[in-house]
Amino acid sequence: MSGEHGGPAGPGTPFGRLLRELRHGRRLTIEELAEASGISGRAIGDMERGRSLRPHPGTVTALAQGLRLDEAARAELLSAVRAARPAPQAAATVKASPCTLPRGVPDFVGRHTELSVLRALAQRAAGDADPAQRGADPAAVPAAVVFGPPGSGKTTLAVRLAKESAPSFPDGTFLLDMRGLDAQPLPAEQAVLRLLGAWGVGDGELAQLDAEERLARYYAISAGLRAVLVLDNAGHEAQIRPLLPREGRLLVVVTSRRTLAGLEGVQRLELGALSPEESAALLRAVVGGDRVDAEPAAARSVTELCGHLPLALRVAANWAATRTNWNLRRLADRLADEDRRLDALSAGDLRVNSAFALSYSRLAPGAARMFRLLSLVPGGDFGMPPAAALAAVPLPAAEDLLEELLEAGLLMTSRGDRYRFHDLLRLYAVGRHRAEDGPQEAAAARSRLRSWLLDTAVLAGRWYEPGYGAPPPDPGRLAALDDRDEALRWIKAESDNWLAAFREAADAGEHARVIEVAEAMHWLSEHWVSWSQWTEVYGRAAEAAAALGDAALEATHRNYLAWAYFAHARRHPEAVAEATRALGLARACSDVGQQAEAHAYLAWLQNAVGDLASAVENNHRARELFVRSGNVNGYLQACNLTITLLQKAGRAQEAIATYREVMDALADPRNRDRLPPNIRDITELIARYHVSDVHLGQEHWREVVEVLRPVRGRFETLGYHQQAGRVHLHLARALGHLGEGAAAAAEYRAVLTMEGGVPDQLLEEARAGLETLAIREGSSRTPPGTPG
Repeated sequence: MSGEHGGPAGPGTPFGRLLRELRHGRRLTIEELAEASGISGRAIGDMERGRSLRPHPGTVTALAQGLRLDEAARAELLSAVRAARPAPQAAATVKASPCTLPRGVPDFVGRHTELSVLRALAQRAAGDADPAQRGADPAAVPAAVVFGPPGSGKTTLAVRLAKESAPSFPDGTFLLDMRGLDAQPLPAEQAVLRLLGAWGVGDGELAQLDAEERLARYYAISAGLRAVLVLDNAGHEAQIRPLLPREGRLLVVVTSRRTLAGLEGVQRLELGALSPEESAALLRAVVGGDRVDAEPAAARSVTELCGHLPLALRVAANWAATRTNWNLRRLADRLADEDRRLDALSAGDLRVNSAFALSYSRLAPGAARMFRLLSLVPGGDFGMPPAAALAAVPLPAAEDLLEELLEAGLLMTSRGDRYRFHDLLRLYAVGRHRAEDGPQEAAAARSRLRSWLLDTAVLAGRWYEPGYGAPPPDPGRLAALDDRDEALRWIKAESDNWLAAFREAADAGEHARVIEVAEAMHWLSEHWVSWSQWTEVYGRAAEAAAALGDAALEATHRNYLAWAYFAHARRHPEAVAEATRALGLARACSDVGQQAEAHAYLAWLQNAVGDLASAVENNHRARELFVRSGNVNGYLQACNLTITLLQKAGRAQEAIATYREVMDALADPRNRDRLPPNIRDITELIARYHVSDVHLGQEHWREVVEVLRPVRGRFETLGYHQQAGRVHLHLARALGHLGEGAAAAAEYRAVLTMEGGVPDQLLEEARAGLETLAIREGSSRTPPGTPG
């Protein structure tokens, strides 16, 4: 056929053969297809011959448009591309820190003045700056606020600085989206929790701290970190002020549309539009220098039509980059045309709608539909599985569509293998959805996403519930839930999304659904105690049970709510009120199991405030009722509290006997199937920990060592650092009294290595113990025990 480049084609790849067949079927030469699609003839020839094995999704879309393919033929072409690609994982498993930096743009240009200011701040933070250049207050914590209009590149600049500065900050680089434009921006208290988790503080430890103690822990850790922290998309000063460290070398970069003038002691940088030279440099970086140099007037028109706004310019340039056979004048004309015939999207006085509309109008129908539907995702980011559920497509197809949107500049990357919208593009997607998708399609898509999120939440939660465990095999399941850790990672990664779906179900009066989800979370919640939303989850579940008129269910979830109020929020009066209310409901419907739970919660709460008599009474009643209801786990937890209560009452022998009862029950083969391994492990740890206090009080030094040595180090792996520190101290004290000075010193030093992870009181005890050992070691060859 005339117009073919080179000699006869080889067999090529399945994609290349199919592309050639489709072109021949339309009776097009390579040059004609190049003109129709915007893809160069050379690139088309390489694809047909199998020399280009993995064309970008945008390239395939342009070819499909040039060939005028229907949906079936377009899908076949995309399937052929997918066949040459490594198979995607069955789910978006989040292994990265929740505060991982997103991928930066490889073609960053301009912003030289702003970068130089931020680099100087980074050098000061890293300790590399000349003392004469450190400013009037060299001790001030390095922090900057980068502010400017939407789309001006604030996040891109901050990520660029973080990535290039990473070698100077050995403790890492972190980014947290503050969601400042949401109806409910991320509260500072929740930001502290997420950052402490990213910095290695275990959930078990976080659960033992109230909000004030968590903030103190945040300041203590941040003071010792050499790291970069980007607080992205801040809404207001109150959100950020508590997160600014009091001292240390943690470099904090805040991005916001507002100046945040109320923050003191920060460097401020305003980002506006790019200069004409910077805009041209960005266009050259994305489209290619040769094309820009060949049409300087058209290039100038493109940058002006994009308002010199980085986001708009990058979107338009990405569109042009895949259409190498079209000149820039054609791009400029299309930008002007799209701006006239589509509604304007406001960004100050800048006309950015033209760039968005052009890229959107050239998407394949499936990608355009995905773009519109993604505006329905309630959370700040999302992975492939929610996108696949929303659009009702398989995972590989969802990956193709998301990558096409990413390539077009209409999506951004987020942590792990996740995606997110820029705020302006989300608004644009919302507008397109309203204009093009009818109410039935919108309702159906919302229902699909909500059903999938809640179904998956139930499966993930039940991994931790006795009698459930692994969900049944399902090749079509979008999210991999192959083990308990994967299930917990999914719950955490999609927490904003499944919680929003949970709220929708509650608001819609889907009471049974709300209770099903909350119930499935009960056992899992013990492994993520620090999450701030458990009070809402169990509060809504209790309301749903009340609406159904089911007193037993309401008692169950009010007991869970009592746990949430105290375990997370440290709101003791509310916790007592809910447990008391649960007890009344359980009595009214003669539910023995929930009466036992309510008495157990009340005992736990009363012990926490020193009301020993009431705690003993409620705990005794709980044990009786747990036996009647056959709840082995509840009975053993009540026994563990009994050990502590008996010790406080001076009844050491009874406390030790109760400990032996717990250990015998754990060893009983009949309880193997009734207690999951993780419950058995934590029950044993707690029992040993409590009885070690009893033995210390009785000066049973050898018994302390026998009880604690088998569990040394196990509290650390669960994130219970305070208990871990006390285990080391108890062992050190006992070993010292047994004349094992070197071993005692090793235990004291183990506490000191936990600095930043345990209260200062434990560190002081460890230092005092070492000093006493050293003094006595110097006065005697046989080290005596440390004082009690």
